[in-house]
Amino acid sequence: MTTQAAPEVVTFGETMAALRAQGALRLGGSLGLSVAGAESNVAVGLARLGHRVRWAGRVGADELGALVLRTLRAEGVDIEHAVTDDTGRPTGLLLTEPRLGTLTRVSYYRAGSAGSAVSPADVLPALASGSRILHLTGITPALSPSAAEAVLAAATTAREVGMTVCFDVNYRSKLWTADRALTVLRPILAHTDLLIASEDELPLVRERSGAGESEAVHSLLAAGVDEVVIKRGAHGATTFTSDGATDRAARQVDAIDLVGAGDAFVAGYLSGLLDGADIPARLHRAVTTAAFAVGTRGDWEGLPTRDELGLFDQPDGTTIR
Repeated sequence: MTTQAAPEVVTFGETMAALRAQGALRLGGSLGLSVAGAESNVAVGLARLGHRVRWAGRVGADELGALVLRTLRAEGVDIEHAVTDDTGRPTGLLLTEPRLGTLTRVSYYRAGSAGSAVSPADVLPALASGSRILHLTGITPALSPSAAEAVLAAATTAREVGMTVCFDVNYRSKLWTADRALTVLRPILAHTDLLIASEDELPLVRERSGAGESEAVHSLLAAGVDEVVIKRGAHGATTFTSDGATDRAARQVDAIDLVGAGDAFVAGYLSGLLDGADIPARLHRAVTTAAFAVGTRGDWEGLPTRDELGLFDQPDGTTIR
């Protein structure tokens, strides 16, 4: 009998069915059906890079819930602790529509969903002994009080058993206000080792209003966060530690779809961390996986496998035969 190795990374959150339009929704037309969720996007990215990763959460007892579980299973993500809700709550739904160039509008239908009902009892059993990283986002605590409780409980427990807690702010203005986010996220930050935020999200986690980036980052490091990673989109990213700052330019690629780029970045960064890479190498992998995301349509469909990471170093027009 073979004992399955513990997942290297555990994550949880709401994964929804995703309907993607080719044009304005009000004009009708065909829709493509897939799945999407920030945490599961990261899970798929890590699995494609060869890491053992577990996703926990709740889906509805419906065909869309079955689609979520089937997709994650097919991508090599451990769903042993995924829960199928038997109370009638449906699987959440999102619609995306391109509006102007790479500007995309996203509409959510997730109020009262199965995913929003996630609780500590659903996720704490997923924290396996031997796992190295717990990955969380600021989306989950915005869904409901029980979801916020689950995030805080998981972060607290993971920190106690020596796991690295990675927290991506991932603010969604359609889910809650900035003031509410600041109140709920602050206790989670007290248990965070690796904080990831975009430039416009940093005000949500700084100690005091009016603080600039440098002051905000240094206050986070002083409060116990080991690394602060600032995503700068097309301008790359910066990692801050007590030893200083490391910058990395973005990969140059023709942008097709920006949705999911941040999650792809996180998957690449965590992959480098798991491999023992130094910060410059982690950032290099992160901007590479992000470039794959923006260069292809879909939240996660274009993410690379490990042997594809070097494709960006091939000359333009190369055909691999």
